[in-house]
Amino acid sequence: MASNSFMRVDDVAEELGVSTSYAYKIIRKLNAELEKKGIITIAGRVNKQYFTERLCYGAAGTKAAERR
Repeated sequence: MASNSFMRVDDVAEELGVSTSYAYKIIRKLNAELEKKGIITIAGRVNKQYFTERLCYGAAGTKAAERR
């Protein structure tokens, strides 16, 4: 699996323009949703694909991709 399959707290904070403490809160919420679906999660990281889908960017259109 590619090493960039997950976003760390700094990535989430930068992508959304929020503080790191709020980014942790978002990661915890997204990981809780994934755990309810029976998916194993990693504390402090969130699956990049799930993040983009859940935050209404769609599967391929992240802000980082738009900057390129």
